[in-house]
Amino acid sequence: MSGITIRPARDEDAPRLIALIAGVWAEYAGFVIDVDRELPELRAIADHVARKGGAFWAAEDAAGALVGSVGVLPGGQGGEGGGWELVKLYVARAARRHGLAARLVELVEAHAATAGAAFVHLWTDTRFHDAHAFYAARGFRRLAETREVADLSDTVEYHYRKDLGRGAA
Repeated sequence: MSGITIRPARDEDAPRLIALIAGVWAEYAGFVIDVDRELPELRAIADHVARKGGAFWAAEDAAGALVGSVGVLPGGQGGEGGGWELVKLYVARAARRHGLAARLVELVEAHAATAGAAFVHLWTDTRFHDAHAFYAARGFRRLAETREVADLSDTVEYHYRKDLGRGAA
């Protein structure tokens, strides 16, 4: 992870954040990115997350390219009381397998734990097989429920959860 800087995201990161996510999605058949219809929060991610009481980080390489992102929000859709939701964990292909995703998830877990969270949960597309293995290796367990997002990509997502050892159920 040499040369990578992780910092709080800024609204002006929008073009590079959108490009990062579009690049990751392009690796999978059937994914469509329509920011204005389905992901308008990407245009001002820092403001969006701050309004919800969460945090969002961007990872830049030495050349200034945005190579990773992750956010965390209190509660979140599908999260019962005491949980925080990990959102938008993306790492550019060239930056993978160097510990960046693990470092980003550690930031999420630390932030949630500091806020008193009992667990972190997330939703991930059923087609992201490498992500499923990554989350399992980090101690997340896949729950029985799935959800259909009803978006242009026909997304179906698995639900994962990791207890943080703070009185979690």
